[in-house]
Amino acid sequence: MDEIFMFAALAQSKKALPECLPNPPVGCVIVNAEEIVAQGYTRAPGKNHAEADALNQIQGKAFNFLKMYVTLEPCSFQGRTPSCAIAIAKDPRIDEIYVSILDPDPRNNGRGLDILRDAGKIVHVGLCANEVNAFLNQYLLKN
Repeated sequence: MDEIFMFAALAQSKKALPECLPNPPVGCVIVNAEEIVAQGYTRAPGKNHAEADALNQIQGKAFNFLKMYVTLEPCSFQGRTPSCAIAIAKDPRIDEIYVSILDPDPRNNGRGLDILRDAGKIVHVGLCANEVNAFLNQYLLKN
């Protein structure tokens, strides 16, 4: 099932283009009991990233033990928008996060995962990485 949810996140990421540019087109789904309860993608610069887009859809709803699937490592830094990694870390409903690929942006590059792990989240990296990287690689900021 995990691959199905990551492919759903990848489908969301494709909806981000071209509006999200120059930001990478990231997709995210949130799952409760093997059912997608929220999905999102990166919006225009200055607007929500994929994770915030999905989190907004479950705002005020009572869930426990949610899983999040995101195509790219959540951002660890604040730019035009707040850090997605910090927002996820602060949400007690999100217990487990599947990240397909690391963000090679030098401002991130593993820092987002560290924030999540330090908050006690279970973090998995590499799910469907070949397929996600084939799509996202051309949009990523490299060192």
